[in-house]
Parts: sequence; C-alpha cells; structure tokens
Amino acid sequence: MAKVIFLMADYGHDPSETAVPFTIFKEAGFQISFATENGNGAKKSVVVQYKTMSDGAEWNAPLSWSAPNFSIDAYDLVFLPGGHEKGVRQVIDSPVVHALLAAYFPQTKKPSARKAVGAVCHGVMVLSETKTSDGRSVLYGVQTTALPTRFEQLAFWGTRLFLGDYYKTYGACSENVEESVTKVLERPQDFKSSLAPAPFVVEDERYNYVSARFPGDVDLLGEKLVSLVKSITA
Repeated sequence: MAKVIFLMADYGHDPSETAVPFTIFKEAGFQISFATENGNGAKKSVVVQYKTMSDGAEWNAPLSWSAPNFSIDAYDLVFLPGGHEKGVRQVIDSPVVHALLAAYFPQTKKPSARKAVGAVCHGVMVLSETKTSDGRSVLYGVQTTALPTRFEQLAFWGTRLFLGDYYKTYGACSENVEESVTKVLERPQDFKSSLAPAPFVVEDERYNYVSARFPGDVDLLGEKLVSLVKSITA
C-alpha cells in the first residue's frame, strides 16, 4: 500500500487544497498520515469545512515533524497543501522541514525514483525555500507552478477593505508567491502558469513532482499524483 504524508502547519491551510487531495488519496487506497510541528491537530473551528477529513483517525492523530526521530523516508508521496493564512509560515519557514525535504526531494529524480512530491499554491514555497548544500533551492532545474501573481493580487485588492492583508501571507508589501518561487529557479521560464479557469498542473520532466496553482486545480492534481504513485510503487 502506498504511503502519503501531508507536511503542514498547525493551522491556516486552505480547506480545498487539503481535503480534496485527501479524499482522492483515500479513495485510491493510500495509507495517509498528517504531520504538524508538534503533532497538534488544528482547532475544530478552523476545520468546519474539513468535515469528513477531520473526523478521520489520520487527522486526529498527527505526527510531529519536529520530533527528533521523525522521518519522511518511509513515505512514497509527500504532499504540501497551500493556504493564505499567516499560520502557514510555520511550515514554509521551518528549518526542520527544509532539512527533511532537502534529503527527500533528490530521491524523486527520474527514471529510477520511487518517491514523489506534490504541492499546491503556497505549498510550493516550502520547496522553494528548501536549500541544498550548494545553497540552491531544491526546485533549481525543476519546472513548477504556484499561485500566479495575477490571482494573488486580485484576491488581495478585492478583499483588502474587509479582510486586510489576509491574502498576503507575509504582509501587504511582501513578494507575491510567483516572484518568491521564480527567483530560485534555474530559469524564469521554468515557472509555468496559466490564467485560464480550467484546471492546470505542471508535471516536471526530471523529477516525480507535480504542482498546481490554487483550489481549482486540486482535483486534477490529486488524480495526477494517484496515477504517478501507483506507477512508481507497482
């Protein structure tokens, strides 16, 4: 049975970007684990929209990714959900998570790799902020997508009057996600995007890595990841 782990902050992740992939992985028969910094589940008030997922044993018994003996090596797929809430900085900025992914991501290199990584929206920033021993991001030489600047700016300016800087995870004057990710890539053109409403994902040619922009892509993202994991664990 394929094993999947969600590396997450304690709170702040987008419901769709977490619950939809969870449901697709569950239906595929994958064994699922969640890991937060200290093994604490999200507050119930935060997870109203996570009804099915939050009632499950996996959600209510998360592992702790900051525990000394924690490892992701046993998992076939590491999934990084997104979210705009300031709380997701806990996982984006974590040196502990960076170390875990710096060791794991190279194991996804084709053609012989039997590991995979999936990320959506701000989840891609966890990878872009993860550096290898040469100081480069693990996404250097990789093709990816993430939240497009146009989408982020529309959400921010369209809701600023009543939500403040909610849609800017690092504050109103911070870089957009697309800029933060693009600057660590080998070439600007390695950032792939689409402003069309149709589902859009990017499957890298060199690594077992699939990325998506926002909640509208997660059904397709989940399907692509299920297919990929089944192919590398068969």
